[in-house]
Amino acid sequence: MAFRLSNNVIGALNLVTLLLSAPILGGGIWMATRGDGGECDRHLSSPAIALGAVLMAVSLAGLVGACCRVTWLLWVYLLAMFALIVALLGFTAFAFAVTNRGAGEAVSGRGYREYRLGDYSTWLQRHVGSSRNWDKIRSCLAGADVCGSLQDRNETWAQFVADDLSPVQSGCCKPPTSCNFTYGGGTRWGKGKTARLGSAGADQDCDEWSNDADELCYGCRSCKAGVVAVLKRDWKRVAIVNVVFLAFIVVVYSVGCCAFKNSRRDSVYRRSGGWKQAGYA
Repeated sequence: MAFRLSNNVIGALNLVTLLLSAPILGGGIWMATRGDGGECDRHLSSPAIALGAVLMAVSLAGLVGACCRVTWLLWVYLLAMFALIVALLGFTAFAFAVTNRGAGEAVSGRGYREYRLGDYSTWLQRHVGSSRNWDKIRSCLAGADVCGSLQDRNETWAQFVADDLSPVQSGCCKPPTSCNFTYGGGTRWGKGKTARLGSAGADQDCDEWSNDADELCYGCRSCKAGVVAVLKRDWKRVAIVNVVFLAFIVVVYSVGCCAFKNSRRDSVYRRSGGWKQAGYA
């Protein structure tokens, strides 16, 4: 009874995973093929397709292997599960390592925080700041119109400084406070007499700022820092979820080992014609 139960549990779990993999794979293919897809969609489609395909293949192997007592499929399934456990362990450890530094800095009299790229781990800085990656991220930010909500606001200066801006809005949709620009409403800023431009001590982002809606501060280090801050936050959350998921996968792997032993035992039984001939009496 216990042997059969392990096969039923593995079969049920893999049936659920198989059903979940279908929309992931379908969504990835849809994002990759639709005509009006932007850079963000195309950037996300490849991981979605890969994840959906791997989940579907592994689930099918586990489902058929457990329900039909196909020993070699269960062996492939357990091998894939072991590789997944090792990969999750490595990614979780790496995620915690690269997200242990950096946080937004409170600005006096402001409701939002500002972000500096140098405060974060070197790997995250290089990963986001490299020309190849940043060009894609910048295109994605512009396509998603992350600053659109600020452009449409008709706020006073007092209302603006009280806003709780997201890290990306703080870094990409306004110049750093150190620039001393004059607020003109929405995402418009004036470079007045007190503005810090072209001097050695000035923030280099001050020269990067543009009132053009397609430019703004997308070329600023503060914008990269805002993206890194969001990435750090999301990776930290994923790492915590991975710890729970990893514990679940280990339990499933253990049940799968029982199902594998059960399948081998049944194979011996069928080949020998009975438990006595197989030496189990």
